[in-house]
Amino acid sequence: MNLNKLFVTVFYSGLSPKAPGTVGSIVSTIFAILILQYLGVETLSLLCLLIFIVSFKQIDIYESTTASHDPQEIVVDELIGVWIAVIMAHENIWQILLAFVFFRVFDITKPSIIGRADKMAGAKGVILDDVIAGFFGGLSSLMTYHLFMKFYS
Repeated sequence: MNLNKLFVTVFYSGLSPKAPGTVGSIVSTIFAILILQYLGVETLSLLCLLIFIVSFKQIDIYESTTASHDPQEIVVDELIGVWIAVIMAHENIWQILLAFVFFRVFDITKPSIIGRADKMAGAKGVILDDVIAGFFGGLSSLMTYHLFMKFYS
């Protein structure tokens, strides 16, 4: 078993023939919900930081073995991004679902600084666009949910 591939593809979810980034994000969101349920937001935050740090080296290794930059099967960056969004908006399942949706929108469309970060070389470009998309996804989830609750509760 290739542990590097297992890690960067998030248990091979990135090998999905259709929409590997979305599939990897769904799997990662499920992991986040389970971690939140049983271990709490502190553990999710620490795991996210650890995976963020380890990912730089592991992505560089994977890219060198496949001789390609940011192949679509690498989805550990989606895990990091969606976990950041979920950490920010984890009060209930609706916020988590909004965080997932907003993260995917920002990750796919890559507006503004997200797109610029994506153009960086190596693992930095692979990871940092998702970190920023995760931040904006979490922030958008919080704002949308609280606005909705203010006007409709």
